[in-house]
Amino acid sequence: MTASAPGSTPIRRSRLGLWLVVAIVAAAGGAIVGHFALSPKPVADQAVETFFQTRLPDPAGAELDLSKLRGKTLVVNFWAPWCGPCVEEMPELTALHGEYAQRNVEFVGIGIDSASNIQQFLKKVPVAYPLAVAGFAGTELSRSFGNAQGGLPYTVVINPDGSVKYRKMGRVHAEELRKVLPGA
Repeated sequence: MTASAPGSTPIRRSRLGLWLVVAIVAAAGGAIVGHFALSPKPVADQAVETFFQTRLPDPAGAELDLSKLRGKTLVVNFWAPWCGPCVEEMPELTALHGEYAQRNVEFVGIGIDSASNIQQFLKKVPVAYPLAVAGFAGTELSRSFGNAQGGLPYTVVINPDGSVKYRKMGRVHAEELRKVLPGA
Protein backbone atom coordinates (compact mmCIF):
# COMPACT_ATOMS: atom_id res chain seq x y z
CA MET A 1 0.00 0.00 0.00
CA THR A 2 1.28 3.43 -0.83
CA ALA A 3 1.09 6.08 1.79
CA SER A 4 -0.69 9.25 0.73
CA ALA A 5 -0.07 12.74 1.89
CA PRO A 6 -2.06 13.68 4.92
CA GLY A 7 -5.47 15.09 3.97
CA SER A 8 -5.29 14.24 0.20
CA THR A 9 -7.91 11.45 0.19
CA PRO A 10 -10.75 13.50 1.73
CA ILE A 11 -10.08 16.34 -0.76
CA ARG A 12 -10.22 13.99 -3.74
CA ARG A 13 -13.42 12.40 -2.44
CA SER A 14 -15.05 15.77 -1.82
CA ARG A 15 -14.09 16.96 -5.32
CA LEU A 16 -15.39 13.72 -6.81
CA GLY A 17 -18.62 14.11 -4.83
CA LEU A 18 -18.97 17.73 -5.96
CA TRP A 19 -18.52 16.76 -9.62
CA LEU A 20 -20.98 13.92 -9.20
CA VAL A 21 -23.61 16.30 -7.77
CA VAL A 22 -22.96 18.80 -10.60
CA ALA A 23 -23.33 16.01 -13.19
CA ILE A 24 -26.60 14.78 -11.67
CA VAL A 25 -28.05 18.30 -11.49
CA ALA A 26 -26.97 18.99 -15.09
CA ALA A 27 -28.51 15.73 -16.33
CA ALA A 28 -31.76 16.36 -14.48
CA GLY A 29 -31.90 19.94 -15.79
CA GLY A 30 -31.26 18.75 -19.33
CA ALA A 31 -33.99 16.15 -19.05
CA ILE A 32 -36.48 18.72 -17.78
CA VAL A 33 -35.61 21.26 -20.48
CA GLY A 34 -35.71 18.55 -23.13
CA HIS A 35 -39.10 17.36 -21.99
CA PHE A 36 -40.75 20.78 -22.03
CA ALA A 37 -38.89 22.48 -24.86
CA LEU A 38 -38.37 19.64 -27.30
CA SER A 39 -41.25 17.24 -26.68
CA PRO A 40 -43.41 16.53 -29.74
CA LYS A 41 -46.98 17.78 -29.97
CA PRO A 42 -49.58 15.50 -28.42
CA VAL A 43 -50.91 12.83 -30.76
CA ALA A 44 -54.30 14.53 -31.13
CA ASP A 45 -52.59 17.81 -32.11
CA GLN A 46 -50.58 15.95 -34.75
CA ALA A 47 -53.75 14.32 -36.07
CA VAL A 48 -55.46 17.70 -36.36
CA GLU A 49 -52.49 19.17 -38.20
CA THR A 50 -52.37 16.17 -40.55
CA PHE A 51 -56.11 16.54 -41.13
CA PHE A 52 -55.77 20.22 -42.06
CA GLN A 53 -52.91 19.43 -44.45
CA THR A 54 -55.01 16.85 -46.29
CA ARG A 55 -56.72 17.35 -49.62
CA LEU A 56 -59.24 14.73 -50.64
CA PRO A 57 -61.64 14.44 -53.55
CA ASP A 58 -65.34 14.86 -52.98
CA PRO A 59 -67.64 12.19 -54.49
CA ALA A 60 -67.75 14.10 -57.82
CA GLY A 61 -63.95 14.25 -57.97
CA ALA A 62 -63.45 17.93 -57.06
CA GLU A 63 -60.73 18.62 -54.51
CA LEU A 64 -61.79 19.30 -50.94
CA ASP A 65 -59.07 21.34 -49.18
CA LEU A 66 -59.54 20.58 -45.48
CA SER A 67 -57.27 23.49 -44.48
CA LYS A 68 -60.13 25.83 -45.38
CA LEU A 69 -62.01 24.45 -42.37
CA ARG A 70 -59.36 25.67 -39.93
CA GLY A 71 -60.62 28.13 -37.29
CA LYS A 72 -64.12 26.64 -37.08
CA THR A 73 -65.63 24.16 -34.70
CA LEU A 74 -65.43 21.05 -36.83
CA VAL A 75 -67.41 17.83 -36.63
CA VAL A 76 -65.47 15.15 -38.51
CA ASN A 77 -67.42 11.97 -39.12
CA PHE A 78 -65.64 8.89 -40.48
CA TRP A 79 -68.23 6.69 -42.18
CA ALA A 80 -68.94 4.24 -45.00
CA PRO A 81 -72.06 3.51 -47.09
CA TRP A 82 -71.97 -0.16 -46.01
CA CYS A 83 -71.94 0.75 -42.29
CA GLY A 84 -75.45 0.52 -40.82
CA PRO A 85 -74.90 2.87 -37.84
CA CYS A 86 -73.21 5.37 -40.18
CA VAL A 87 -76.26 5.45 -42.43
CA GLU A 88 -78.59 5.81 -39.41
CA GLU A 89 -76.77 8.90 -38.07
CA MET A 90 -76.42 10.80 -41.35
CA PRO A 91 -79.90 12.38 -41.37
CA GLU A 92 -79.26 13.70 -37.82
CA LEU A 93 -75.85 15.03 -38.85
CA THR A 94 -77.42 16.76 -41.86
CA ALA A 95 -80.06 18.36 -39.60
CA LEU A 96 -77.38 19.49 -37.12
CA HIS A 97 -75.32 20.91 -39.98
CA GLY A 98 -78.27 23.17 -40.87
CA GLU A 99 -78.91 24.05 -37.23
CA TYR A 100 -75.29 25.08 -36.56
CA ALA A 101 -74.41 26.62 -39.94
CA GLN A 102 -74.58 30.19 -38.56
CA ARG A 103 -72.45 29.34 -35.47
CA ASN A 104 -69.07 28.82 -37.16
CA VAL A 105 -69.57 25.04 -37.02
CA GLU A 106 -68.78 22.89 -40.03
CA PHE A 107 -69.43 19.21 -40.59
CA VAL A 108 -67.39 17.01 -42.89
CA GLY A 109 -67.81 13.33 -43.65
CA ILE A 110 -64.75 11.27 -44.47
CA GLY A 111 -65.95 8.34 -46.57
CA ILE A 112 -64.10 5.06 -46.20
CA ASP A 113 -65.08 3.70 -49.61
CA SER A 114 -64.80 4.42 -53.33
CA ALA A 115 -66.22 7.50 -55.00
CA SER A 116 -68.65 5.41 -57.06
CA ASN A 117 -70.06 3.67 -53.96
CA ILE A 118 -70.45 7.00 -52.17
CA GLN A 119 -72.17 8.50 -55.25
CA GLN A 120 -74.63 5.59 -55.29
CA PHE A 121 -75.27 6.09 -51.57
CA LEU A 122 -75.98 9.82 -52.05
CA LYS A 123 -78.73 8.98 -54.58
CA LYS A 124 -80.63 7.32 -51.71
CA VAL A 125 -79.56 9.41 -48.70
CA PRO A 126 -79.11 13.16 -49.21
CA VAL A 127 -76.29 14.75 -47.21
CA ALA A 128 -76.03 18.55 -46.92
CA TYR A 129 -72.49 18.85 -45.56
CA PRO A 130 -69.21 18.28 -47.43
CA LEU A 131 -68.11 14.70 -48.00
CA ALA A 132 -64.61 13.56 -48.85
CA VAL A 133 -63.60 10.26 -50.40
CA ALA A 134 -60.66 8.85 -48.47
CA GLY A 135 -60.95 5.16 -49.30
CA PHE A 136 -59.32 2.87 -46.80
CA ALA A 137 -56.60 5.47 -46.14
CA GLY A 138 -59.30 7.29 -44.14
CA THR A 139 -59.13 4.48 -41.59
CA GLU A 140 -55.53 5.48 -40.82
CA LEU A 141 -56.57 9.11 -40.44
CA SER A 142 -59.28 8.06 -37.98
CA ARG A 143 -56.73 5.96 -36.07
CA SER A 144 -54.56 9.05 -35.67
CA PHE A 145 -57.50 10.63 -33.81
CA GLY A 146 -57.58 7.72 -31.35
CA ASN A 147 -59.76 5.20 -33.19
CA ALA A 148 -57.57 2.23 -32.19
CA GLN A 149 -59.91 -0.40 -33.66
CA GLY A 150 -60.46 1.50 -36.91
CA GLY A 151 -64.21 0.94 -36.52
CA LEU A 152 -67.03 3.02 -37.96
CA PRO A 153 -68.68 5.36 -37.47
CA TYR A 154 -66.13 7.48 -35.62
CA THR A 155 -66.81 11.13 -34.81
CA VAL A 156 -64.37 13.81 -33.67
CA VAL A 157 -65.15 17.41 -32.68
CA ILE A 158 -62.27 19.86 -33.14
CA ASN A 159 -62.34 23.29 -31.48
CA PRO A 160 -61.45 26.43 -33.47
CA ASP A 161 -58.03 26.45 -31.73
CA GLY A 162 -57.28 22.97 -33.12
CA SER A 163 -57.76 21.03 -29.89
CA VAL A 164 -59.82 17.85 -29.93
CA LYS A 165 -62.90 18.29 -27.74
CA TYR A 166 -64.83 15.07 -28.32
CA ARG A 167 -64.39 11.59 -29.80
CA LYS A 168 -66.87 8.80 -30.14
CA MET A 169 -66.73 5.33 -31.61
CA GLY A 170 -70.16 4.20 -32.76
CA ARG A 171 -73.36 5.93 -33.72
CA VAL A 172 -73.50 9.51 -32.51
CA HIS A 173 -76.80 11.20 -31.62
CA ALA A 174 -77.74 14.85 -32.05
CA GLU A 175 -78.12 15.40 -28.29
CA GLU A 176 -74.58 14.14 -27.64
CA LEU A 177 -73.17 16.61 -30.16
CA ARG A 178 -75.30 19.52 -28.94
CA LYS A 179 -73.61 19.12 -25.53
CA VAL A 180 -70.15 19.75 -27.03
CA LEU A 181 -71.00 22.22 -29.83
CA PRO A 182 -71.13 25.98 -29.20
CA GLY A 183 -74.45 27.38 -27.94
CA ALA A 184 -76.67 29.86 -29.69
